Amino acid sequence: MSTSLRITEIFHSLQGESNTVGLPTVFVRLTGCPLRCQYCDTAYAFSGGLMYEQEQVLKEVASYAADYVTVTGGEPLAQQACWPLLTALCDAGYSVSLETSGAIDIALVDKRVIKVMDLKTPASAEMNKNLLANIALLSAQDQVKFVICDREDYIWSKQKVQEYDLQDKVADVLFSPSKDQLDAKELAEWILSDKLKVRFQIQLHKYIWGDGPGH
Repeated sequence: MSTSLRITEIFHSLQGESNTVGLPTVFVRLTGCPLRCQYCDTAYAFSGGLMYEQEQVLKEVASYAADYVTVTGGEPLAQQACWPLLTALCDAGYSVSLETSGAIDIALVDKRVIKVMDLKTPASAEMNKNLLANIALLSAQDQVKFVICDREDYIWSKQKVQEYDLQDKVADVLFSPSKDQLDAKELAEWILSDKLKVRFQIQLHKYIWGDGPGH
């Protein structure tokens, strides 16, 4: 298997989401995605990018002296070389997380990698891309994320949490308001009213740096 990767950017920032929010993290953003979610904030990663060999990636990641590495996209698993990269990062001693849409089989992802898997809601316009068989492959260290655009999305997400017993299956269930589509306070109040045992999150990096590459 080739270890060459098309990469949009490698950068050092604070983790803006998930249960390591706020921690200094190196992000490796792979180019390309088979989905077109209507709220996507990384459309710049759909194409372009530069070719890297795995060793180049590891060298650049090491230059930031961080403990945490997040491999993201686009959809990173759309490139087959993502799998050996994840393993190499784990072997190098990093705490590694993978941000994936859940549309591609995660069976071969290194077991040491923390998977942060999206379940696409109705308003995402890509709900039909959910590969629900992936849920059975999640472990107690993993996380499931719902980006919620409206009340219908919220109700759908609650149902999926219950249907798949996600609160007991994974480390965290993440509910995030789609920026500029759902007021964060409104989602927070729904969660509290229903006494849901989920982790509310906003995209911290956007509140610090705004939209765009490099954060």
